[in-house]
Amino acid sequence: MSFQAYLDNIQAKTGKAPEDFRALAAEKGFTEGGVLKKGLKAGEVLAWLDKDYGLGRGHGMAIVALLKGMKREGDA
Repeated sequence: MSFQAYLDNIQAKTGKAPEDFRALAAEKGFTEGGVLKKGLKAGEVLAWLDKDYGLGRGHGMAIVALLKGMKREGDA
């Protein structure tokens, strides 16, 4: 599954677009300057996404990648 397919599936499941997750992560204090804070463990983000949105590890890691700055396949 492509990165974009993960994002599309997440949006279909949660009703939230990638921009929404960026804003929500900022509100939670997970990002700084638009990217994940240095030293923040992916597990913290995964736990939040599971608890609040029912996202499993694969979809959660797509959001982590998004928050790290990935925009399309091959970016990171």
